Amino acid sequence: MSTTELIRFQAIGRRKTSVARVYLTPGTGKWNINGRNLGEYFPRPSLVQHIQQSFNATDTLGSYDVKAHVDGGGVSGQAGALRHAIARALCKADEANRPKLRTAGLLTRDPRMVERKKPGRAGARKRFQFSKR
Repeated sequence: MSTTELIRFQAIGRRKTSVARVYLTPGTGKWNINGRNLGEYFPRPSLVQHIQQSFNATDTLGSYDVKAHVDGGGVSGQAGALRHAIARALCKADEANRPKLRTAGLLTRDPRMVERKKPGRAGARKRFQFSKR
């Protein structure tokens, strides 16, 4: 093993019901998400931009290879979880990144979840149609 393989920063990010495990290694900016690259796994450019916010905030885009395992939820939740995990891993890589990521709001886990369905209702808040007669 070379010395670059020994330097690896690991972090977990969460959003909605998605969980992302990320491994950052100093490199050339290669992406491996569940065995596929970034553009294949997230075809929407807006999601790719959303994921790369952590790297843009710290000016480190292209200086780390990203290997990630994302599980659960949908595409948007997985993108949010990946963004959160990358921000946490960048903090482990260099503590000087923490203030930049904190001011950008990238270290805070988004607490919004789907509201549960209530008994006797059509959904979480929806009522059945009211009939007067």
